[in-house]
Amino acid sequence: MSKHPKRIVGGVNAPKGFSTATAACGIKRSSPKSGPLRNDLCLVVSDIPAAAAGVFTTNLVKAAPVLLSRRHLDNARASAVLLNSGNANACTGEPGEQAAEETAIVTALALDIPLDEVLVCSTGRIGVQLPIGKMIPGIEHAAWSLQNTPAAATEAAKSIMTSDTVPKQSAYEVKIGNKVFRIGGLAKGAGMISPNMATMLCVITTDAAVPPAFLQKALGEVISQTFNCISVDGDCSTNDTVLLLANGTSAVAIKSAGEKKIFSEALHMVCADLARAIVADGEGTSRVIALTVIGAKSNADAHKIARSVANSQLVKSAWAGGDPNWGRILCAAGYAGVDFDPGKVEIIYDGMSAAKNGMECQDAKGEAALRKIAAKKEFAVTVDLHSGKGEARLLTTDLTEDYVRLNLTEFSL
Repeated sequence: MSKHPKRIVGGVNAPKGFSTATAACGIKRSSPKSGPLRNDLCLVVSDIPAAAAGVFTTNLVKAAPVLLSRRHLDNARASAVLLNSGNANACTGEPGEQAAEETAIVTALALDIPLDEVLVCSTGRIGVQLPIGKMIPGIEHAAWSLQNTPAAATEAAKSIMTSDTVPKQSAYEVKIGNKVFRIGGLAKGAGMISPNMATMLCVITTDAAVPPAFLQKALGEVISQTFNCISVDGDCSTNDTVLLLANGTSAVAIKSAGEKKIFSEALHMVCADLARAIVADGEGTSRVIALTVIGAKSNADAHKIARSVANSQLVKSAWAGGDPNWGRILCAAGYAGVDFDPGKVEIIYDGMSAAKNGMECQDAKGEAALRKIAAKKEFAVTVDLHSGKGEARLLTTDLTEDYVRLNLTEFSL
């Protein structure tokens, strides 16, 4: 029914009927030596109202834009997403909620769309009131300068960067029969990456026509396998948001079970690309580790152990030093709150066993080989509990001194 999805350029502008624009509002802090103001606001707009779905942070402390977007998604429709960087509008009380509402009102008026079809996202420093006076001219400028080009999509991805070093985008073209639909996304995130339901900020667009109920279901399922399976530093942010808009302009209707499977696979590919890009760009990281836990009594047990290992500062520090310290991995598995037999555990680096039956299994030559593996920029670690069929996979990173330096004075979401 479908050929393998084809990777294409264009990010959120790759699907038909979507356009983006940016503005420099002066939200991001800058010094006289930093040069011209950087873009810190963008709009992602659908030509027609789109079916919409969203997944948000599970942190009890939720930013004002999260609260507003959740309310607006009650109708499962959206025409525009407004995103800003440099200010999280979190822990800002009623004034912050009023500011989020005001930005949505300005956006709705500028685009001539219903207020409840505007979704809002913010990222940046916590506890600072949103500079609404600076944002209003920026929103109006962006609304007048929308473009549907790949270059415009890239500028949008750049505008929401905080401690990110590179913009993050992905897009695919999918053929079903003799028709084609596209799906694309942008994301930002480099720190505070350990969510329970979403990660940082992400907007995904598609020109397929997708029923809202299935759109929400598919997004939740894919997030559990992608954005929920990464960890940089173990912190869950106040602003985590993933939004998915489907405007149907391709005339490809996702109805049958086969079509839904194809759509979900394409959505998974976009989210997996963006999730991996976030890990690779993690604050102060030098290595990306594909961590797999197998042989657990259940998938839930495997995930708990994987999360415990991935978030262990001792494990991550060892990896930063190129040290295949299997003892720290076994230790982190042991305090995950999961019952297993330590005497059965095997720990493997890129196919080479570092420990078997819970004990060291390599001589000096083997240890040297393991250190070469752990010194690579990317490697795989498998923890086999030999206790069942449960398994889980996570992408994680090491932890370097640069992470501390980056977060001494800046609190970026």
